Amino acid sequence: MTDGTKLVVCATSEDAVNRLAELYRSSIDLIHEQYQAYLKGDEPSDVSKSGVYPLIAVEIPPEQAIHTGRLSLGSIASTNQHATTITQPELFRDYLMGQLEAIRAQFDAKIRVGRSTEAIPLQFALEPYLTADGDRPPSDIQHHFHTPNLMEMNDEIADGGRILRRDGPFPLTLFTAARTDHSLYRLQHYTATSPRHFQKFVLFTNYQRYVDEFVEHARLELQAGRALALVEPGDRITQSMGARNTRSATSPMPQMPAYHLVRPGNMGDTLVNIGIGPSNAKTITDHIAVLRPYSWLMIGHCGALRRTQQLGDYVLAHAYLRDDAVLDEALPTSIPLPTIAEVQLALTEAVRQETGCTENELKTFLRTGTVVTTGDRNWELSFERIAERLNKSRAIAIDMESATIAANGYRYRVPYGTLLCSSDKPLHGEPKLPGMASSFYQDRIGQHLAIALRANTILREEAEKGTLRSRKLRSFDEPLFQ
Repeated sequence: MTDGTKLVVCATSEDAVNRLAELYRSSIDLIHEQYQAYLKGDEPSDVSKSGVYPLIAVEIPPEQAIHTGRLSLGSIASTNQHATTITQPELFRDYLMGQLEAIRAQFDAKIRVGRSTEAIPLQFALEPYLTADGDRPPSDIQHHFHTPNLMEMNDEIADGGRILRRDGPFPLTLFTAARTDHSLYRLQHYTATSPRHFQKFVLFTNYQRYVDEFVEHARLELQAGRALALVEPGDRITQSMGARNTRSATSPMPQMPAYHLVRPGNMGDTLVNIGIGPSNAKTITDHIAVLRPYSWLMIGHCGALRRTQQLGDYVLAHAYLRDDAVLDEALPTSIPLPTIAEVQLALTEAVRQETGCTENELKTFLRTGTVVTTGDRNWELSFERIAERLNKSRAIAIDMESATIAANGYRYRVPYGTLLCSSDKPLHGEPKLPGMASSFYQDRIGQHLAIALRANTILREEAEKGTLRSRKLRSFDEPLFQ
């Protein structure tokens, strides 16, 4: 668990986070010094004793152990030890403080911080320096320094792989430091924005026109003084006073560009254009999950499957038929995906508020039911093969991302939801054609985005009251940190 360095008991949560930050920074600085010496031709010192991730451990006394859920496995009540490695403590300061304060409020817990035995991979340690200096590690660097170990960067904890293992402390978090670092740098790559800009309420879309509407909305919020900044790909920052930082403005557009409407405490809105397909949906949610958002919602287009639906009608997913296959190994399709009550209510109320309709009118263009997510963009060409399955599922809409995003929300304990807009009716003689699509875009996209942002506002109020995290997403063998 440690390299012999004593774990220090921390009197307060702030003391614990400060010590984590101090140990992490000293490790990063040491690795950088060793690397610079290596570039000058000096043989690096024993890197096995240099830069390691800090470790935090929480001890729950025996009389309170039952409240941690461990007795469900038939354990004798004894002192529970929970521990994890931590990366970039300053980035996660508010999250760490909040989780530790919640633990201290519930348990008579002891919090200890020290050095782990897990080395920080050179690439993760040097990223800030490489970005600034334009340097690249030599090709033989793996012979001299620690490099990323895929055995330490997995979702074993999130997927329950440690549920029957009791060798050492229980996991304190869903993600180890190395797994987190991997995702932080992938986020930078895929979205062209720093992880520090991501907000706690995330929207996913599959069309650029939603991005255009989001940017326009953000600028209005800035003018009204209701937000701190708008961050666009390349970390282009527009602040409320109008100042703009155009760093990296000439960089090419990334695969899944992200836009952040920044509010105090990162309680604003992030919109990511994930493009089309379940693979993209899985990729981006795999990585955003480490930031522990309060919710993520899919807003996009779908094919309406019922004759009574009209183009422009909304679809609120109450269930998902997973025909995308990308998460089948990690989460078998036999596992149900529950709807999250707070999210469903927020989306319904947001539709009502933004449209101004009555309850009876709401039922005419907000349809609830099963959404099918497919990995085949041209599923219509195989309709005869899937018609019976669609019929049995009672599905009302089909798309390529929603069930994937919901499934990963379930895996990573992030409240999820889906509000789609019907852009075509492929089974009833109304395929998506250019003229029809243009009219749909003009009439609905602005309203659709406004509904999603309104839902985020409602969810933000739930989060501030502490009622958003859903217990139905947590198992009987959970890490203490949510």
